[in-house]
Amino acid sequence: MQIFKCAKWIWINQEQNKDEYGEFFASFYCEAPNAVCRISCDGDYTLFINGRISESNQYGDFEHYKVFDEIDISEFLKYGENTIAVLVWHYGEEFQRYKSAQAGLIFEILQGNKILLFSDEHIVSRKSSAYVSGACKKITSQLGFSFLYDATKEDEWMRRGFTKGGTTVIVNKTCSFYLRPVKKLKRGERKSSQLIKNEENYYLIDLGEESVGLPSFEFISLTEQKITVFWGEDLHNGHVRGKIDDRNFSYEYIAKIGKNNFTNYMLRLGCRYLELYAENRIELEYLGIVIQTYPINDLKFRLENELDQRIYDICEKTLKLSMMEHYVDTPWREQCLYAFDSRNQMLCGYYVFENGNAEYARGNLKLIAEDRRADGLLSICTPCGTDLTIPAFSLYYFMAVKEYLQYTQDIMIIDEIYPKLISLIQVFICNRSNGLVCKFTGNNHWNFYDWSPHLEGRLFMTEKKEPDLIINCLFIIALNNLREISQKSGRVFEYNEMLEITRKNTKKSFYNKNKKAYSLTVGGEEFTTLGNSLAVISGVAENPREICEFLTTSIFSESSLSMKCFKYDALLMTDFIKWRKFILNEIRHDYEKMLSFGATSVWETLDGAEAFDGAGSLCHGWSSMPIYYYHILL
Repeated sequence: MQIFKCAKWIWINQEQNKDEYGEFFASFYCEAPNAVCRISCDGDYTLFINGRISESNQYGDFEHYKVFDEIDISEFLKYGENTIAVLVWHYGEEFQRYKSAQAGLIFEILQGNKILLFSDEHIVSRKSSAYVSGACKKITSQLGFSFLYDATKEDEWMRRGFTKGGTTVIVNKTCSFYLRPVKKLKRGERKSSQLIKNEENYYLIDLGEESVGLPSFEFISLTEQKITVFWGEDLHNGHVRGKIDDRNFSYEYIAKIGKNNFTNYMLRLGCRYLELYAENRIELEYLGIVIQTYPINDLKFRLENELDQRIYDICEKTLKLSMMEHYVDTPWREQCLYAFDSRNQMLCGYYVFENGNAEYARGNLKLIAEDRRADGLLSICTPCGTDLTIPAFSLYYFMAVKEYLQYTQDIMIIDEIYPKLISLIQVFICNRSNGLVCKFTGNNHWNFYDWSPHLEGRLFMTEKKEPDLIINCLFIIALNNLREISQKSGRVFEYNEMLEITRKNTKKSFYNKNKKAYSLTVGGEEFTTLGNSLAVISGVAENPREICEFLTTSIFSESSLSMKCFKYDALLMTDFIKWRKFILNEIRHDYEKMLSFGATSVWETLDGAEAFDGAGSLCHGWSSMPIYYYHILL
């Protein structure tokens, strides 16, 4: 299939501006009302056909792995002349979910093999009149920019076009194109909402539950005025937590006189509450979001225990809320694809969704493999423009790939990502000293393992190049996973000696005979649940039953919700029968706490919203792991 045979990359100018909105308009003739539009851009887009919203949302990607959408636009077409309008939002700044590139739009409309229209310098374009370019108002370092929309400048351009356009320019972008590997999100109706506070020019809205979608509202204003809307997951002193340190969860809108009916199809919100401030009183008819969901069917799973069912259901809901173009950690403040978080999400998805969620999981793994860093590690998220990595998460990627093969038997993916696996292993081999893998130095290497004592690492600060228990156990586990991947795909595993040497040296270096357990550092006193769990799983521990007894007491510093899975795995692989009930009871204890607080999705940690100085997420995909354990234990 030849893509964009005639189409060229275009933009509204040759400049590289941040937070810029471009509008493009053209007409084309259709002899039959059926056609598809192939489209890709840098940033995000909204596509209108004959003035009607068709689709939006660019897949996060790279220049060397540029994803295009193929959209059936037949339902919007008519015989004869038709119009296409495209709004493109170019970010132009690096964030943790976006890697900046040259601004551009490319598209073509096809009817069978016939090209009806393609992007080139003849397309009319201009800088958006209503979306304000260059505002550069950041929400968070992960999410990127918010927006300011001026309704007084609206001119119905997506229906009528515009006569005073600028000069469309051809831009130099060299990309390798790939069809979107997963489905487009399904756009639903406006989420029902309840007005719970109305004081003069202030309105507080409750969506009733954690939700994900596109910002939308409808109101009547008697004056031109500025509107500010905050969103969040909880209330603090009766208000949305809209500003937390340097985070600002708000968007702005300049209202026109009369009816204002607005939806932004490119910025996605994760929230339960919204708070609107107006300069003057308005007649509010709706404030909320247009629901977006990933189109997939779940497999019904019924549990006898009512509490277990409630926990399972809230975990499943969280998993769905965390499915966008790819898995995201938290819809509220980040919307990022992490190698570890997505491993937990994929594992649960194999049990929850039809066909084991194979296509979606594959798309996630492929996208992660396309990441490119100078040091060879995976970036903290994918795609990512920020120079930051969590080295341990590169090792969890092997676990995710091994489990994908286990549940889907899709050997073909290995041909695409095996070179990445080998290059990752080599990075850790090159960071060894005296037969052990060391922590990585440099303030762009965050040696994070868990949100628990001793394991948080030092963000944006360099650490000594010295070995620790966890990075070596994870390296051993990664080698074990690579061996299984290699064998299943008919490849030779060449690291048997490396595996045995590392296991032997880890046993010797971190075991404390007095404590009969493994310390985080050589000769140290940091005894963690995660470290000792991984010692059992990796085969380092010579006394796994004794360590498992310790894991069920408070002798070690405990793991957070997402990392408890390794404690459970260590217990089950040592004595499934003995520890089954313990695991179920601990899951019930932890997750009942959330339910008792009225949670509608599962939290990042058990501290809820109060974690991280008030920035704790109340919807976090990595905490959905009870799904997996209910399936294997009940």
